[in-house]
Amino acid sequence: MEALGGRYCGGTVRGRMEGQGSYTLPTGTEYRGALRDGMFDGEGELLFPNGGRYRAVWHRGVPTQGKYTFADGLEYKDKKWHYCDGYDRRFYTEICSGLKTPGISQLTNLDPHKKIPDCCYDCGNGLYNPET
Repeated sequence: MEALGGRYCGGTVRGRMEGQGSYTLPTGTEYRGALRDGMFDGEGELLFPNGGRYRAVWHRGVPTQGKYTFADGLEYKDKKWHYCDGYDRRFYTEICSGLKTPGISQLTNLDPHKKIPDCCYDCGNGLYNPET
């Protein structure tokens, strides 16, 4: 079943998404979980193309409680968030695995990191070359 450019696989009642199913949005984000009357309703999760996921309890399409987990396993917390807060600027992989020995730099959260060309910067969603 296709709706508004997305793809749905699951049960239907009176032509509307109902029961357990999977809905893929045109952006590539996928919802897996309970649906009722064409809306996310009950337990379900959004799986983002970058590897992140948002697991939540939904009521009529609105999340009532949930948790976002980044692709590297870091869980977001809206209270008492201590990651990269100015006091501790380590990458998440450094928190999990420890710091490198002196003289070996960790330039990104990826370990080993991808090759960054000279005069470029890793912006998280791509490389930035200030000359171009």
